[in-house]
Amino acid sequence: MNNSILDSRRPSSEPESRVSAARRHVKPLNLTRWIGATLVIFWLLVAIFGPMLAPHPVGALVADDMYSGASAAFPLGTDYLGRDMLSRILHGARYTVGLALIAAVLSSLIGASLGMLAALAPRWLDESVSRLNDALISIPSKMLALVMVSAFGASIPLLIVTAVISYAPGAFRISRSLAANIATLEYVQVARTRGEGKLYIAAVEVLPNMFHPVLTDMGMRFVFIVLLLSGMSFLGLGVQPPMADLGSLVRENIGGLSQGALAVIGPALAIGTLTIGANLLIDSLSANRGQQGE
Repeated sequence: MNNSILDSRRPSSEPESRVSAARRHVKPLNLTRWIGATLVIFWLLVAIFGPMLAPHPVGALVADDMYSGASAAFPLGTDYLGRDMLSRILHGARYTVGLALIAAVLSSLIGASLGMLAALAPRWLDESVSRLNDALISIPSKMLALVMVSAFGASIPLLIVTAVISYAPGAFRISRSLAANIATLEYVQVARTRGEGKLYIAAVEVLPNMFHPVLTDMGMRFVFIVLLLSGMSFLGLGVQPPMADLGSLVRENIGGLSQGALAVIGPALAIGTLTIGANLLIDSLSANRGQQGE
C-alpha cells in the first residue's frame, strides 16, 4: 500500500522522455533547415550578383587550351572553347534560378486562384475547371515541353509558359483540396451567415489559412521546374546560345568528359546543390509545421 502511494506521488518519467525525444528530433531538423536555407540563399545571391562578380564575360575566349584544369586564373577550368567555366556558371545560374522562380510563382498563383475559385464557385464551374486541369495534368511535363518547343521554337518566354502549363494543374489540385476543406469550417460558415461575399471569404478567410501549404508546394514546383528546364537545355531545346543556363553548360561539355571532367562536374554540382538545398529547406519547414500542428 505504501509503495503504491509512493509510486503515485513519484513524478512520471513519460513527459521527460517525450521532451528528450522531441529535442533529439529538433536538432537534426534545425541543422537540415540551415543547410537547405544556406544553399538556397547562396544560389539566389549568385543569380542576382553572379554576372557582376564574374571575372570574364560569358562568351570570352580566355584560354588557348580547351578543357584546361583548375588553376589560379581559372578556378573551375575552361570549357571546350577555352572559356572560363566559373564565369559561365555565374552567368548561367541567373537563367536557371530566375526562369524556374518566375515559372514556379506563376504556377502557384494561377493554381491557387483557380483552386479557390473552383472550391467556392457553383458545382458546374468547379467540374469544368477540374476536368480541364485533370486533362492537363495527365500530360507528362517533358512530353508537353518537347511538343511546345517543336511547334513554336525554343525561347525564354515559351519555356516559362510551358513550365507554367505543366505545373499549374498540380498546384490547382492541392489548392482546391485545401480551399474545399477550409470552406467547411465554422468561421467560414459564420462569414457566410453574416452575408459576406465570396471574394471576401476567399481573400480574408480562406487564403491566409492555406498560404503556408501553398508556399511549400511552390517550393516543390521550383525544384521540378529547375530539373525540367535543365533537362530541356541538356537536350538542346532550352536556353539557346549565346545565353547559357546550367543544363546547357553540361550539354556543351559532355563530349569532353574524359579530358575536362571539371567542365561537366561544375554545372552538374550547381544543379544538384540547388535542388538538394531547396528540398532540404522545404522538408524541414513542412516537418516543423506538422510538429507545431500536433
